[in-house]
Parts: sequence; structure tokens; C-alpha cells
Amino acid sequence: MEDDFDIPAAEGMDDFMDLPGEGGYMKVGEEKDIGKLGLKKKLLKEGEAWDTPDNGDEVEVHYTGTLLDGTKFDSSRDRGETFKFTLGQGQVIKGWDEGIKTMKKGENAIFTIPPVLAYGESGSPPTIPPNATLQFDVELLSWVSIKDICKDGGIFKKILKDGEKWENPKDPDEVLVKYEARLEDGTVVAKSDGVEFNVQEGYFCPALSKAVKTMKKGEKVLLTVKPQYGFSEKGKPASGDEKAIPPNASLDIVLELVSWKTVSNVTDDKKVVKKILKDGEGYERPNDGTVVKLKLIGKLQDGTVFVKKGHEGDDENDLFEFKTDEDQVIEGLDKAVATMKKGEIAVLTIDPQYAFGSSESKQDLAIVPPNSTVYYDVELVSFVKEKESWDMNTEEKIEAAGKKKEEGNSLFKAGKYAKASKRYEKAAKYIEHETSFSDEEKKLCKVLKVTCNLNNAACKLKLKDYKQAEKLCSKVLELESTNVKALYRRAQAYMNMADLDVAEIDIKKALELDPENREVKLGYKALKEKMKEYNKKDAKFYGNMFAKLK
Repeated sequence: MEDDFDIPAAEGMDDFMDLPGEGGYMKVGEEKDIGKLGLKKKLLKEGEAWDTPDNGDEVEVHYTGTLLDGTKFDSSRDRGETFKFTLGQGQVIKGWDEGIKTMKKGENAIFTIPPVLAYGESGSPPTIPPNATLQFDVELLSWVSIKDICKDGGIFKKILKDGEKWENPKDPDEVLVKYEARLEDGTVVAKSDGVEFNVQEGYFCPALSKAVKTMKKGEKVLLTVKPQYGFSEKGKPASGDEKAIPPNASLDIVLELVSWKTVSNVTDDKKVVKKILKDGEGYERPNDGTVVKLKLIGKLQDGTVFVKKGHEGDDENDLFEFKTDEDQVIEGLDKAVATMKKGEIAVLTIDPQYAFGSSESKQDLAIVPPNSTVYYDVELVSFVKEKESWDMNTEEKIEAAGKKKEEGNSLFKAGKYAKASKRYEKAAKYIEHETSFSDEEKKLCKVLKVTCNLNNAACKLKLKDYKQAEKLCSKVLELESTNVKALYRRAQAYMNMADLDVAEIDIKKALELDPENREVKLGYKALKEKMKEYNKKDAKFYGNMFAKLK
């Protein structure tokens, strides 16, 4: 638009409701209301894709403005110059800010804008009279996305080059960036053609960490950084190749996210950490009982290598092989490999708790001292999962269930209740659906189900997961209503959940079935003591309550 006619923002528009997406899907020739103040949009030409600009974006348009009687008062097309402005910043009339937000790239529409969203009672002499309704034929040519990253005006991000895919780095990740920082007068104060840093720890100034978390791989942006995300009132003295930054200086930073390495916590306590150097293939990962083959280098903090496997050319026999969840390797390595994909390369950092603990451990190439954090360079070359139940015939399912049950028994005896529980669950799952089993096989399955669920209930009691223990015992009692062990273990679960009356019903039934069962008799004695204790507490509580009422 001409310098003397810049569509100034109308006043008194604060009550206009911003209703994004009210344009909705439109057919060519269709007219719709935008908002509730009389703004109308008629579609002349459909745009591309689905994206629309947002407040803060720099948009570029061609337009022609007319009064309702067809009088033309302005046209960028006539001048042969496109018009650019920042959306939602009050640089144009409100009807433009609201209408253009509904447009797609390449779209052409006519907006009919009432006076309240244009120039109101005063008009814009001499071309626009008071209380004039205006029509604008607008074509949205393009826009540059500008985002207020922190929603406080502290960092504005303008995309110079789009990135790839959709992922963004997160706090634990390590990013590789290029950047150039300038003062408002254009002085270059710092630059790098490649620097790597941890997002959470940051680098140069707080704005870099904030910005990279919003960027995609390969994305290049211009950041406008206010002092609070730069170097605040302190500024920064000159250092090496970097120039001094004055106090309260705003910065313009061109930032490019070259790549990043995903860093994740394998365990909830953050004591096993995985940094991905190369992404793997597909989406499958090893599950429990998978045979994995790795290239592996294990190191101490000082760089001492204590194990090295799979790095002797293409020798398949040199690869490091183990079966997951079988205690064949340290727990941290076991857990981390279960999160990897085929072909993935990662660096693992494993706390002593998940490594070799407080004991010295003699490895292939060196001794690992007590309480050592260890580091592994790992490549998951291949893995073969355990055969799934749907790939087995009935005989194989029963055999696999029996094998898992025996593994569970060994783990239970070793005090590894969580792992034992997983084995019993897997065993029961193999024989869960009996439709294809013969009558004889169904009898075998019933015995296995009862045993596995009972043993799993014992694990859950040890793990203090009383609700699951109760459910497992109930499953057994659906198959065998007179199973004494199931009644007793369910009573134990009820006792620990303070359902004493229900526990008493199960224990009494168990004693009726097996009056001489020593374990059940002792359990009943413990239950009666607990009931007495609860009754005393109740009596004391109500006694105190009634005393207060006197």
C-alpha cells in the first residue's frame, strides 16, 4: 500500500472474539461469517494444503480495496507491489487481522468488513467516509512463520529454512548447531560453524536452549532475543574470539539445528542413560527371552576398555550374544538393549547399582573396580525373539508354558519375585485360549493355569501387590472353588488391604476343607489378633467422639 495509506489499526476493537478456524472448509463461491461482528468471507480460489498463518507471522498479499458502491480506493495490484505486514500486531485494520488468519497459501477471497472492524465512525478521509463497510479482494501469496517462543515477547523466532520430519530435541538431548549472534547495530559478537551441547545445560545464552527445543533437524531460524534471554543487565565481557556484549543488549541470532543425539533415561531413577548415535531400523525391539547379538565395547570412566566384542572384521562368531531378561549380563545392559532397534548404535552410561555394584569384577580385558560407573558403546546387530504363542501348535504352547513355570520356580527360590512373576504370567498367557486344545490337553492346561496363578499370587504377596494377588487367587477359585492355597492366599491379600471380614470368610472356608493345615491355622490366629487390634482402635475412637459430645 502507499505510504500515506497504510490501513491503520482501528480503535476500540478489544471486544472482538478471536475464533480460529471459523472459516472452516469452504467451496468456491461460498460466503461465510467470520466471528460475530459482521465480518464476511467469500472464497474466489482455493489455497494449497491446510496450514494457515497465525499472529506474529509475516504475511505477503495482493489486494484491491473498494467501497460497497464499487469505488476503488487502493490496490497493490495497480502499483505492482505486494504488501507485507505482521499479523495480529495492529499494523492493519482488525478485519484484515482476523480474516487473513483463515486463509491458506495461494487462496483468493473477498472480505466484507463492517465499520467496527475497519475505520469506524471517523472513516479515513478523504478516501473512506465515516461508518463505511469495505470490501477487500485479497490473495495470500505467502507468509513467514514468526513465533513468540516463551509467550512473553522475549524470543521471537522467524523460520528461514524449514527442517525435516516433525521431531524436536528435548532437555536431555545433545544438539549440534551453527550460530551467529549480532547486536542490533549489526556487530557480530559470537559465531560458530559447529558446536555441540546438552540442551538442558545450554550454551552461549538461554535463548539457544529455548529455541532448539522448538526446531526440527536442518531448520534455520532468526531469533530476536530480548536481554532477559540474552545476558540481562550484566552483559558479557569479551573472551577469545567473542566480543563484549553490553548490559541490557538485545541480540539477533541466526541459528541452525544441524542434528542431535537423542538421550533417554532407560530406568525411572535415571541411573541407566542411553544416547543414540545412529537410529535403528523399523519399530521392533527385543522382548523378554530374545537372543540378541551386539558389537560391544565396555569402558571405565578413565577410558580403560574392559570388554570388546564384535570388532574383528566381519566375524559373526566375535559378536557378543546373550538372552534378554535371563540375568546373563548386568541389569543396566539388559534393560538398555531391550529399548534398541536393529542397527541402532548407542552409548550407555550405567550406574554401579545396575552394573557390577560394590564388588570388584574381573572382565575379559581389565578389572572393574568396586562402585564403578561403566560405559558401553553398543550396536544391536540382530535379534531373534522368542516364538509367539500364535505361531505355536497346542503341544508347543503347553511345553512353553511348562518351561516358563519352571523358570519362575527357580527365580522365586532365588528371591527374584518380580522376574518370577513375569515368567508365571507368560506361562499362563501361552495357554490362555483353549479352543483348539483336545480334552486331554485342556486337563493339562487347567493344572498349569492353577499352578502358575497360585505361584504368581505368592510373588505378588511378596511384592506387596495385594490387589493383583487377590485377582490371581480369584482366577484359581473360578477353576477350583475348593483350592485351599487360593483361599488362604486371597485371605492374606484381604488382610493386608484391611478387608478383615472378607478375609475371615476365606480362611474359615479353607479350614473347613483342611482343618489340620498348620499354615492356615496360624493365618487365622494372626487374623483374629488383627481384628482385636482394629476393634480396640474403633472403641477408642468412638469413646473419644462421644466424650466430646457430652
